[in-house]
Amino acid sequence: MPSLRSYLHQFVHAEDWPRWRGPNNDNKSPETGLLTEWPEGGPKKDWQVGGLGTGYSSVAVAQGKIFTLGRNDNVEYLFALKQSDGSQLWSTRLGAGTKEKGPNGTPTVDGNRVYAVSFEGDLVCADVESGREIWRKNFQRDFNGKMMSMWGYSESPLIDGDRLICTPGGPNAMVVALNKLDGKLIWRAKVPSAQKGNDGAGYSSIVISNAGGVKQYVQMIGHGVISLAAEDGRFLRGYAKIANTTANVPSPIVSGNYIFASTGYSDGGSALLEISGSRGRLTPREVYYKNAKTLQNHHGGMILLDGKIYMGHGHNNGFPCCIDLRSGNPVWGPQRGPGTESAAITYADGHLYFRYQDGTMTLIEASEDGFKLKGKFEEDFNWGPRWAHPVVSGGKLYLRTNHELACFNLK
Repeated sequence: MPSLRSYLHQFVHAEDWPRWRGPNNDNKSPETGLLTEWPEGGPKKDWQVGGLGTGYSSVAVAQGKIFTLGRNDNVEYLFALKQSDGSQLWSTRLGAGTKEKGPNGTPTVDGNRVYAVSFEGDLVCADVESGREIWRKNFQRDFNGKMMSMWGYSESPLIDGDRLICTPGGPNAMVVALNKLDGKLIWRAKVPSAQKGNDGAGYSSIVISNAGGVKQYVQMIGHGVISLAAEDGRFLRGYAKIANTTANVPSPIVSGNYIFASTGYSDGGSALLEISGSRGRLTPREVYYKNAKTLQNHHGGMILLDGKIYMGHGHNNGFPCCIDLRSGNPVWGPQRGPGTESAAITYADGHLYFRYQDGTMTLIEASEDGFKLKGKFEEDFNWGPRWAHPVVSGGKLYLRTNHELACFNLK
């Protein structure tokens, strides 16, 4: 099976952002030549469009198009927009949108197909150009799927070679591998229960690790971090110490033989695991564990850069901080930033883009020398918490919120 990176390079342009957390699934844009400081009021806004429905979906950018999800009139849709001006190209029905405020996940683009998961677990494969539905599954109906709590499926599906990997959360199908062309089942993974957390899928998306010399899919579920053999889905290990009973959200970070994971709420926290292996057998070791008061990420995400992790710390807070991955020791922070409540982040060209829930958008230098604010502005969207993660692609900053999407020029 070809690697994810080599496979994506067949289809993805250098500036595309074809899925959640970007082309390399690490939340880092490879772009350079971007603004290193923002003028007062922030970078120039190129356009802003509405009509995209409620929800907390971010965007995927590929092939001159922008893809996102939203709920209008109790129906969830997959939208395709023109990248140049945000005008709508097509919309495709995902499923009923009767719960909460709408979809949470972000579409995944692969060649001439785009994949998306609705709040209620409708997995749809559609044609990139026309939006025509090619195939669909439903997590609950087809896999007896279950979420760990009430806020709905939030996953961005992983495409790995000829397979689509996703997390229905069922007792006998926690994670499944499907043929990406027709949706047929390749394998399903059963995961043992654990003493901490809840049964069912979490709110995370899968990452790939080769820790201990074994290719594996790492995911955050209701019972914490799990790892499954990529070949056949067999359960390799689990770690429930950081699991909470409300919502386990951030995607884990993988680096060589290490896996870093963090969760919010009072019973969450952060941990680093080291994985060693011999003859396909893996042994996890807890390098460190930090309780919720010391270090935790709610749902804004984390970024690994040169052996350091940058993140917003605190439940319902996004206090910027930098820690050393291997030791867990603080490099700087946590400290109060310009905005309030949780902060969703991404990285490009030496800088962190911190988007606070209250609508404060900030540019922070990714430096080990301390907190360095390089610009900020207040978003002018009409309503709703700013939970959708920011995206940098093609020299532009994309910010999604309920009904609306705005594009800013970063060059």
